[in-house]
Amino acid sequence: MRPEARGAIMIVDVHSHAWQYPDHFSEEFRLQARRARAGVEVDLTVHYEEYRDQATDETKTIVFGGKAKLSGLWVDDRYVARYVESDPGHLIGFLSVDPTQEGWDREMREGHLELGLRGMKLLPMYAGFRPDAEPLNPFWEYAESHNLPVLLHTGTTFISRAPLDVTFPRWLDPVAMRFPDVKVILAHLGHPYEHECVAVIRKHPNLYSDISGLHYRPLQLYHSLMLVQEYGVWDKILFGSDYPFTTVKATLDGLRQLNTMLEGTSFPRLDEEEMEAMIHRDSLMILGLE
Repeated sequence: MRPEARGAIMIVDVHSHAWQYPDHFSEEFRLQARRARAGVEVDLTVHYEEYRDQATDETKTIVFGGKAKLSGLWVDDRYVARYVESDPGHLIGFLSVDPTQEGWDREMREGHLELGLRGMKLLPMYAGFRPDAEPLNPFWEYAESHNLPVLLHTGTTFISRAPLDVTFPRWLDPVAMRFPDVKVILAHLGHPYEHECVAVIRKHPNLYSDISGLHYRPLQLYHSLMLVQEYGVWDKILFGSDYPFTTVKATLDGLRQLNTMLEGTSFPRLDEEEMEAMIHRDSLMILGLE
């Protein structure tokens, strides 16, 4: 029996965006965003009412903006804080920094201490830096000393200026060795570098990954989750949507349909109990955000 059949159970969406589209984006970013999903022009306008309509009443949501001067994305943390204030019972805000820009450390402290944002978001590829680079040590030290979880983008992109060689999950291995107490979420299972992501999160107790923005590539997601299953790291996978690229409902539907692709084949099935456990995992407890 699926958990939702037994009554309302909380879902934690660890990956949702807040921004004013197109105002927070450069024209180049907006044009290149058409590559995000093959054959589909994604409307990146955020409507929180739409988000709630496509989520369960019990859904709690981590939300962030993003700062990456190189790629033409900049959302002030005050915007995210106001967004969270619209529904503080359901929303948990994360601040963002672009460490290639002057004043990022001041913005980090303001977002945390003045705005009350409870975690941090990094966009290494979009901003053009490696997360394990020595100049980032103050960032990781701050996260460690204040018990702030960090979510960062790993994997591919549609932006031409964003360098792929800084987005590999492998760069979180030295971070976790230097700062083992920081809770870190590698977004998107590191796709298409899922093998690296699985290897890294298996190795480090406080590294996790999310499955946001992956369901509309179902064959790839099946193979990715089969890696998770075969390596025995289901417990390190968190639920996320990637709204407005997709919704909670579409993500749930996509996950629950993966095994139907295998009918008439001898391919191994994904463990549906483990999948449901992932969907209903108490990520807020794991991240220290209860």
